[in-house]
Amino acid sequence: MAKREWAGKVELSVDLFEAGLCEWAQRSAASRGRERPEEPCSLRTPYQRDRDRIVHSKSFRRLKHKTQVFIAPEGDHYRTRLTHTLEVSGIARTVARALRLNEDLAEAVALGHDLGHTPFGHAGESVIDEVLRRLGAGGFRHNEQSARVVEVLENDGRGLNLTWEVRDGIRNHSGETKAATLEAQVVHLADRIAYVNHDIDDALRADLITPADLPAGPVALLGGTGSERIDALVHDLVDTSAGKGVIAQTAAVGDALDDLRTFLFQTVYPRALEEAGGEKVRRLITELMEHFLEHPEDLPAAPPLRGGAPADRLELVRAVTDYVAGMTDRYAQRVYLELFMPRCWGNL
Repeated sequence: MAKREWAGKVELSVDLFEAGLCEWAQRSAASRGRERPEEPCSLRTPYQRDRDRIVHSKSFRRLKHKTQVFIAPEGDHYRTRLTHTLEVSGIARTVARALRLNEDLAEAVALGHDLGHTPFGHAGESVIDEVLRRLGAGGFRHNEQSARVVEVLENDGRGLNLTWEVRDGIRNHSGETKAATLEAQVVHLADRIAYVNHDIDDALRADLITPADLPAGPVALLGGTGSERIDALVHDLVDTSAGKGVIAQTAAVGDALDDLRTFLFQTVYPRALEEAGGEKVRRLITELMEHFLEHPEDLPAAPPLRGGAPADRLELVRAVTDYVAGMTDRYAQRVYLELFMPRCWGNL
């Protein structure tokens, strides 16, 4: 794509931005495009535009009030879903640049990968999944919900009209299906590298664990601090993947990361949920879902409910799921209090 004159100004060439990419990188010219075709931007690649649309979305802004591990932490330095997303983005861009992959694509996928996460982190996700399975409405996975956010829910029901590669990367950043591009596969590992290490850091800050509790083998191999471990993991990822057209880790480093992740799921996350009142989270999410299923008139007048409650039961279940999953922690708590707690006389 050569540069050309437009309205008296030079339109920058996408080829100029992507000239240094390796042979396995995803190029804009090879994109499967958008569901609704658009005129190209004179200054930004398609993946840059996707990145900007995600950052300016409402669901992205809500991430700052969604739990990473610790529910509604009072300390200023605990991670939220937003800070987690930014850390993933930073790691993904570093790896993509080192491998000469498309940084814009990696960043867009990273910034959008958790847009569909529920209030109260994985605890909320688990409860919504249980409710939907009990209703015979399938289940719930935050990666699928993240894709639904950008494809349907944002922009008053029109979605963000992102490129296929970004949507595929968001949908497949977790789960069994591997994303189609190497950039999105980088995000998959960057996500794991980020949360394993910052969740350990937060657990240490909260005195939930001590350094001595960490598995000795992974610590000896990767390092005693989060910074050391991230550095070791990123260098291993880049060194193992460079020039091969695959995204991979050495077996030893991959096993060490898996061991730390297993430690989190077996030790840190259950303890954090217990201290926060896991049963209360379960009751709050469940009762919100059940209330809106029984009283769809209480749902906000937003797609797909504009013009009245849906007649089809599955459509109602979908609408309730979208609404509750999109809540922040504090908004879910406020709605619950409004629905189930008596109001003071002065507030009537």
